[in-house]
Amino acid sequence: MDKILVVDDDLGIQKQLKWSFNDHEVVFAEDRQSAIAQLRRHEPSVVTLDLGLPPDPANASEGLKALDEILALAPQTKVIVVTGNNDKENALKAIASGAYDFYQKPIDSDTIQILVNRASNLYELEKENRQLAKSSSSMSKIIGNSESIQQVSRKAEKIAQTDISTLLLGESGTGKEVFARSIHDHSLRSDKAFVAINCASIPENLLESELFGYEKGAFTGANKTTLGKIETAQGGTLFLDEIGDMPLGLQAKMLRFLQERVIERVGGRNEIPVDIRVICATHRDLQAMVVEQTFREDLFYRVGEICINIPPLRDRDNDVVLLARTFLNQYNEEFNTKVKGFSDGAIQAMLQHPWKGNIRELQNKLKSAVILAEGSSIQADDLGLICKDEGTVSESLNLREVRELAESRAIRRAYHQSEKNMSRTAELLGVTRPTLYSLIDKYHLDDVKTGA
Repeated sequence: MDKILVVDDDLGIQKQLKWSFNDHEVVFAEDRQSAIAQLRRHEPSVVTLDLGLPPDPANASEGLKALDEILALAPQTKVIVVTGNNDKENALKAIASGAYDFYQKPIDSDTIQILVNRASNLYELEKENRQLAKSSSSMSKIIGNSESIQQVSRKAEKIAQTDISTLLLGESGTGKEVFARSIHDHSLRSDKAFVAINCASIPENLLESELFGYEKGAFTGANKTTLGKIETAQGGTLFLDEIGDMPLGLQAKMLRFLQERVIERVGGRNEIPVDIRVICATHRDLQAMVVEQTFREDLFYRVGEICINIPPLRDRDNDVVLLARTFLNQYNEEFNTKVKGFSDGAIQAMLQHPWKGNIRELQNKLKSAVILAEGSSIQADDLGLICKDEGTVSESLNLREVRELAESRAIRRAYHQSEKNMSRTAELLGVTRPTLYSLIDKYHLDDVKTGA
């Protein structure tokens, strides 16, 4: 059992709280000195701290000092301050100093038990995330503990040591370039260049020269021979982002390069051998584009010798919290801020949010929240998110809503785990294909229905 430290000089309250926290091991302290001693000895996950401590129990000064010392020694410990009924001002001071929450007397066992359980669960989640963040996995740039992202990471790790052409599929913002860089960093070409180009961001009439380079005099303004991205990546890795947006006419030239490993610069006649690895990515459905004849079938099979489907953030369970904490540390350093963490409401809001923009959306929300946050913790409002249960962590008690949410999440997880194979999805869920299609229609899972 995790440990709870109760700091209170009232023996009656100590006994009451001891029986309230029967799922935890409870230790006690009656003043600031003994509280610090118990903190060092037991390393509790949660501390309930009465602000009115001796030798000055009528004021909150001793309790606030104890709070500062506790957080200095154990900044991850969740401290719930206990105040008098008319002492909201000091409770708010404690929150601003880093306390997790506050509770006003008289003590109600059920209410404070809920607060402590919430704090304890958050502590354990943060502890697990810190351990994961410190662990040195081979694909070190990939952050996440969900089964869906771990499965993809294992696949990326296996292909990193080969030169096989890889196609990364996934919604915008899921981290396709991060995967591409990780594959390169763990390949035999890691000491060479990683060159990226976004096929959607360059005008069609310029993309060819950007990729293949051009000879002096090839067109107006070509005052000198210029290497393209392909030659620049010599010996290393070329990452073609959004290859689904490559013009059809240029696809033929790209296919020849991938087959022959030679290029001709624009305006040139000489074949130039190139030794590089090619990783491509797109958010589009290339197979559908092949059927529509907007993407060459032979090029599709050439760039997608191995395909990796990167799951969206909404299908990665609690990874959003781990990612949020990683970005929080990054932005604290970047903007010289000292935001310590997230309120419970902010965490619940992040877990509930659909994240249609995926990791990129999360980064944008956090960057502004770190700059604008007024307290020591980021609130749901700072993120511009709304917790559906209006700031509490109690989930809906409506069984129909609970069932719909659980089944929708399970379908999406199975769908991405089976790499969008409907038969395999049905098998993982233990239902027939007709039942699966019926559930998809019932819950309006359009992203599954369209193969997104």
